[in-house]
Amino acid sequence: MKITVLSGGVGGARFLRGLLAVVPPADVTIIGNVADDLEILGLRVSPDLDSVLYALAGLSDEERGWGRADETWNALATVSELSGDAWFKLGDRDIGLHLVRTQMLSEGSTLTEATARLVAAYGLESELLPATDDPVRTFLQTPAGTFPFQTWFVERGHRDEVDAVHYAGAPDAAPALGVVEAIDNADLIVITPSNPYVSIGPILAVAPIREALARRNAPCVAVSPLIGGQAVKGPADRMLTRLAGGTTPAHVVGCYPGLIDALVYDEADAPAELPAGVHGVVTRTLMTDADARRRLAQAVLDAAAAVA
Repeated sequence: MKITVLSGGVGGARFLRGLLAVVPPADVTIIGNVADDLEILGLRVSPDLDSVLYALAGLSDEERGWGRADETWNALATVSELSGDAWFKLGDRDIGLHLVRTQMLSEGSTLTEATARLVAAYGLESELLPATDDPVRTFLQTPAGTFPFQTWFVERGHRDEVDAVHYAGAPDAAPALGVVEAIDNADLIVITPSNPYVSIGPILAVAPIREALARRNAPCVAVSPLIGGQAVKGPADRMLTRLAGGTTPAHVVGCYPGLIDALVYDEADAPAELPAGVHGVVTRTLMTDADARRRLAQAVLDAAAAVA
């Protein structure tokens, strides 16, 4: 069974670890958010793609929830001593990856090609595709002003409430090579438990990707990022409250109108009335360990079988 997964953020990476424990990794194609990407200290950084790489390679820092395990911070300490941009936390091991990516891009490789090299270097069997090779960037409109995603999320600690989300460059962006084909040829499409506005929204803002999902031949199952109406980590609940009017499973479904056939959501949010045509599956969605990740992945497969 060919499975195509739309993923962004830490929640997406954790879910993928569970999915690849219950299905053959070679059967999975991952489409990753790139609208969080930034250039800092001359380096091209792709946080969501890297979260997937590190998680699937067994290199991620489980305690922090981002970056590499066994990290050191000597380079960043020097940057700080020299009054450079030290607000975005780049560890020494992490910098090595960004150096390779930045060199490849400067030599003319696409982000898709650079990502494929990293996937191969880490020995991963799944295919990881950026949503687009074109520059798409998320901007958050807030009462304090409009900020690029990483400025709002990291430097300002996502303390500003969000009035609107903009995806600069999306109207002119083309899907990366293989992305539309992965959706068209899938037997199952999954949207991970990621923030609908800043993790999945930028992927769907690339029109041909959204169109491919809308005309899908395979079931599409989304996983709610909320438990008891609250985000496990991050601002998804605050954003849904302000932009969608609430944090119920129905509000999550409303972020994907006409794009999903089933929603897997936590038992703390049950019972829930979902829009017509969307099947609900209730389970425990908190991914506390490997067993919990596998259980959630299996619930997604069960949901797909129910609506196939």
